[in-house]
Amino acid sequence: MNPTPHLNELGEFLKARRSELSPRAVGLADSGGQRRVAGLRREEVAQLASISTDYYTRVEQGRLPPSTPVLEAVAQALHLDEDQRRYVFGLAGKEAARPRRRARQKVQPQLRRVLDDLTATPAVVMGRRMDVIAWNPLAAALVTDFGAVPEKHRNYVRILFTDPAMRTLYADWKGVARTAVAQLRMEAAKYPDDPRLTSLVGELCVQDEDFRQWWAAHHVSTLGVGTKVLHHPVAGELSLDWDTLTASTDPDQQLVVWTAEVGSSTHDGLRILASWAADQHRTITEPTD
Repeated sequence: MNPTPHLNELGEFLKARRSELSPRAVGLADSGGQRRVAGLRREEVAQLASISTDYYTRVEQGRLPPSTPVLEAVAQALHLDEDQRRYVFGLAGKEAARPRRRARQKVQPQLRRVLDDLTATPAVVMGRRMDVIAWNPLAAALVTDFGAVPEKHRNYVRILFTDPAMRTLYADWKGVARTAVAQLRMEAAKYPDDPRLTSLVGELCVQDEDFRQWWAAHHVSTLGVGTKVLHHPVAGELSLDWDTLTASTDPDQQLVVWTAEVGSSTHDGLRILASWAADQHRTITEPTD
């Protein structure tokens, strides 16, 4: 049969993935001799997937659409993650098996250390569904006391729509909230079978007319960069630039930081807020007579 563009791309993708794996990484004995090409050989992938080398070769050359069981076996042999599996099944015109229930996310240790070091910069780590999974004290002082929010409700979009203080904190609450809904819809596209995300969307559609209308509009957006103006009860008006950094160890964890130009009134306001937050912490932790 003549190769199709999708099957060609599937073959190239599989070839690229096997080039990144060593025999030792997949549990095969390494002879130690020099290899003509980097990574696993085709016959090694076929061995791991329990299929013939000829069958795998034709799949990688784009000459044969693999069956669902074969694609499952190859995906496992190549240690593909969930995004990669979804991609190869889409190229092959197959439906991937329903993913197992995902464990609750925990912040990556590297991001935790970054948060601890950012004493003068508000920052949070957002996970799947835009859940807030970690934050530093200045972020709590700036936005809300995330620690006081039950873990199952500690979602940025949910807080935006259910905490009345958010509507006065953000100068353009509607603009901020509309963008957050578009970002949440992008998350929904990545994880269409996520029951917690489905439950969150259903809850907010029932409770809030704005959310219901904006969700129905089907706008999408990614977490990126921007500027937000806040009317903070302690620090006054703050014009903060925000940026998003994705963790290389877990693309589902993103560090969001708010910064201001040195010497600006907002930068001074953040210093005032940091001092206020430190005083609040001392007041709570100091023993009483």
